[in-house]
Amino acid sequence: MPMNACLTLPATTTPTVKKSVHRECIEEENKHKWIESEKAGYDLGEACVNRWVKEHWRGYLRAKWVEHLQGKCFWVELDRGDFGLLQRKFHSQTELLDLILNQLAAGKENLDVLTWAICNCISTEPVNEILEALDVNSRRLAHRFECPTSPGANSAA
Repeated sequence: MPMNACLTLPATTTPTVKKSVHRECIEEENKHKWIESEKAGYDLGEACVNRWVKEHWRGYLRAKWVEHLQGKCFWVELDRGDFGLLQRKFHSQTELLDLILNQLAAGKENLDVLTWAICNCISTEPVNEILEALDVNSRRLAHRFECPTSPGANSAA
């Protein structure tokens, strides 16, 4: 198994492979900078990395947070207690949970998810229950270039 691969582990297991959101992010930023610089024909430098942070950081982090919740990959910057949370909860609501997680992983916020539920005639009670358990608003993590702007800004996704 590659060194940076993530393992699917039971929620009670301590993961043997731990990854860093920030370290992996640097790789993503560098890929983006390389691709965009190739298109432009010259090195776009730090401005290109800053643009990636502005346009993609939140969605990137949210996707990693969902992997962490699912127990697919342990991200060291994220809350240890959240690892594998979804393996322990919501077994009777897996279809709804997957729909909500897809939206959250795409960068949607709670209000977006609730609006989606209403537009699709889905009861908001179970949606609210899932959103409250996930508590996305307290799971924010500042990019290494950013200064935390609120007490929850350094939490997770």
